[in-house]
Amino acid sequence: MEGCWGLEVTNGSKSGLEFNPMKDYMILSDAQKIAVAVLCTLLGLLSALENVAVLYLILSSQRLRRKPSYLFISSLAAADFLASVIFACNFIIFHVFHGVDSKAVFLLKIGSVTVTFTASVGSLLLTAVDRYLCLCYPPAYKALVTRGRALVALCVMWVLSALISYLPLMGWTCCPSPCSELFPLIPNDYLLGWLLFITILFVGIIYTYGYVLWKAYQHVASLAEHQDRQVPGIARMRLDVRLAKTLGLVLAVLLLCWFPALALMGHSLVTTLSDQVKEAFAFCSMLCLVNSMVNPIIYALRSGEIRSAAQHCLVGWKKYLPGLGTEGKEEVPKSSVTETEADVKTTA
Repeated sequence: MEGCWGLEVTNGSKSGLEFNPMKDYMILSDAQKIAVAVLCTLLGLLSALENVAVLYLILSSQRLRRKPSYLFISSLAAADFLASVIFACNFIIFHVFHGVDSKAVFLLKIGSVTVTFTASVGSLLLTAVDRYLCLCYPPAYKALVTRGRALVALCVMWVLSALISYLPLMGWTCCPSPCSELFPLIPNDYLLGWLLFITILFVGIIYTYGYVLWKAYQHVASLAEHQDRQVPGIARMRLDVRLAKTLGLVLAVLLLCWFPALALMGHSLVTTLSDQVKEAFAFCSMLCLVNSMVNPIIYALRSGEIRSAAQHCLVGWKKYLPGLGTEGKEEVPKSSVTETEADVKTTA
């Protein structure tokens, strides 16, 4: 309880701005601070630019922004953009410059980081459910997943993410509860609850994408039987095979980027951490920033429709940006996690 005593004394100061009981959390060496500053700046800037580009391409296209699938991708891009900016700035201020804030401001900052990453994972889940419904109920997909229902699902997801993330700001802090060894002022019981919530989201993502991969595997077997002849539904089978490659990449990147940080959070709940483990967590947490940087590539740039929208934008800007090259022909999408059964019929 010595750490709690220090927090209470500091937060009870006259100005409320002497909030610096953080020495146990500011454990990076000078070389590590430089590495963190460089990595966070580069990754955050690149991720922000990528996600802004995706948002612009979707929102500037009347055809794309009407489709529920692209609403989910817009939500993912918005969450990843906010996560890139908020996480990178606060991470550098805290770990590199040892910036101090009042208790309320600090909890607001850490809650904002949690909101953005939680909403990013929530958007991934909604995208996974969208693909699941598209594959399982292709004739009724457009009736099941309407624009209105997609907006309602996104609003519920964002509100739920905000409520869960800002619970510490609303009063659920440590002291007298045991404090987390990784996050100042955050109690272990809240961290456990958030980990359980994120785990539920990840299980949903893995299950739905796993089912899509299994169905695609079945279609691979069907394609092998009908290589030399055309049968009804062969175009959809080929789409599912291409889709499986994208979804395999999705799951691999998701687990690679999130598992180390989540594992160390869970480890911190059951044992005391050394400074070396805390340093490792600081760098592992930046993998979540890598995930926000990779998401636009996986979910958007592999979409033929977004690539087509980008081509149209480049053609429109050609007279202002000489040297872009000649206008190219629109290509048929080779792999897209946003195509519906109706799209397959028109592009086949």
